[in-house]
Amino acid sequence: MVSKKSFLDLEKIKTELLKYGVKDVNSEIGKIEKQIKSALNSYKEKNKIAREQYKNAIPFSEIYDSTDKLNLPDWVQKKINSARIFGKSKQMIIFPDGEKYQINNPLNNLSGGNWLNFTTSVFSTFYTTKGKDSYAHEIRKIHPSPKPPQLMREIIEFFTKENEIIFDYFMGVGGSLLGAGLSKRKAIGIELNEKFIKAYKNAAKEIGVDIFPTKCGDCLEILNNEKEMKSLLNNEKISLVLLDPPYANMMSKEKTGGDIAVYGNNATPFTNDERDFGNLKQTVFFDSLKQSVEFVLPYMKKHGYIVVFIKDLQPNKKELNLLHADIIKKLNEIPNLNYKGLRIWVDRSAKLFPYGYPFSFVANQIHQYILVFRKEK
Repeated sequence: MVSKKSFLDLEKIKTELLKYGVKDVNSEIGKIEKQIKSALNSYKEKNKIAREQYKNAIPFSEIYDSTDKLNLPDWVQKKINSARIFGKSKQMIIFPDGEKYQINNPLNNLSGGNWLNFTTSVFSTFYTTKGKDSYAHEIRKIHPSPKPPQLMREIIEFFTKENEIIFDYFMGVGGSLLGAGLSKRKAIGIELNEKFIKAYKNAAKEIGVDIFPTKCGDCLEILNNEKEMKSLLNNEKISLVLLDPPYANMMSKEKTGGDIAVYGNNATPFTNDERDFGNLKQTVFFDSLKQSVEFVLPYMKKHGYIVVFIKDLQPNKKELNLLHADIIKKLNEIPNLNYKGLRIWVDRSAKLFPYGYPFSFVANQIHQYILVFRKEK
């Protein structure tokens, strides 16, 4: 039941719901209101607790010298005059609004709340592909699967601190490099297709972020060339390897079934280069991906992370095609590298197609797996 007095723009919501064929509009609006009110009540209770904690905390300046704040993130320094120290360890900063920051956080610059939000195992996004907020999508869309710079920025901000190095040797049109530019990090990219590198540079200019060093060539050859790697990294260590590899030979196969309506009959490979991971058979793809990780590990810092995007293929009688599980198993064979978990990204901007209709169930896979590994020593 919709309340008579609502803080929502009911008419606009009704219009949108009707546009998408929702029949019981009032019932749906009631559900939305209930969810929002529940969330607001939760935030209200958390804020009440935080205010009490802040009240009992000690002013920052009574415990730490002014020079100590130089090691703190920018967002903390900007509010340092209102900061207080909370807890027995004297390592927790708390602000009047309840926001917290752990001083001895070695991983990132996030508040406790932002850390918590990132660790949800399933999340969804709807990034626009038009206008300024698309982050130069018109330029980047020459790639079959360009990752949103906004998404890459969130991942980068969790696994690194400012000015640390992000490395992507399947950079495509540079979603990870653009994300690094948006978050005050440094980045280096490798890509087999010069056309994609040019698109990245044009996108960076369009967005107004730094253009980072790139190298055109085969990633395995470059990763296995010590002189080349030292030159690219300038003796610095990588904090995060962020990868969105071609998913074996998914794109290089001729299309069948419902995919014909999307891509046409022909194969749509990333390149025609035999070294392209997107042209490899699955078993060779897994082995090559493992080899690439083994090559890059020596250039990473202790407790640096490797984050891999992957999407499963449709199953068939012969193969389950659970690529994410196969990659976890394969990479976890590497000494000194541990699988730490995954997140599932649901891309709500993905178009839906009637695969299998009206004869058989075929899933619209609008999600991808984000696999997380850590170098231990």
